[in-house]
Amino acid sequence: MKARHVAALLVASAPLLLGACGTAVEKEAAPAATVVQTQNVKNVSEITAGPAFNDTDVMFLQMLIDNQKQGQQMARIAANRATRPEIAELAEAVQVTQADEIKMMTNWLTEWGKPATLDERTSLHADHGGLPATSAKEIAALRTMKKAQFETAFLNLFLAHQHNAVEFAQLELDKGGNEQAKAFAERVKQSRSDQVQQMLKLLAG
Repeated sequence: MKARHVAALLVASAPLLLGACGTAVEKEAAPAATVVQTQNVKNVSEITAGPAFNDTDVMFLQMLIDNQKQGQQMARIAANRATRPEIAELAEAVQVTQADEIKMMTNWLTEWGKPATLDERTSLHADHGGLPATSAKEIAALRTMKKAQFETAFLNLFLAHQHNAVEFAQLELDKGGNEQAKAFAERVKQSRSDQVQQMLKLLAG
């Protein structure tokens, strides 16, 4: 399967519809007609979130952007170093879909007047499961790892990384307030869970 086909499957695997502190929604809810606007949208990055949001929505997006930027680094390394085509294609597809998602999430945070970066990587979100699953040192090690060990190391590291994204998504589903962000979280939960299962099979095979 070509990378572009894998990417298409990842995008289509769940609806395009698009939260951790449990605080009240900061703004009045948007009219129902404006909550879901996916018709005539050519790219997920063009979807708007609407004005209603809470602290969980903001933190979910910030944590996932941070997670996905690390994921992009790992995927680029795997696309260049992986021997098995299934792993290289997965890595290439991840780069495509997550690049669009990062643009979309950044746009939403900009709409809300919120920064797209975490205030503190190591402590601010620790109570909410927000610590990054992957360290910069672990990612750097992938670049110099022996070829025979690379694929197993990458799959184990990226599997844990994507599982962390599933945990972020569940937090948003439990406590988020923005309807688009919650629908996006459901998509993230499903797609990353599918990727985890795919990587488990690759590890076993």
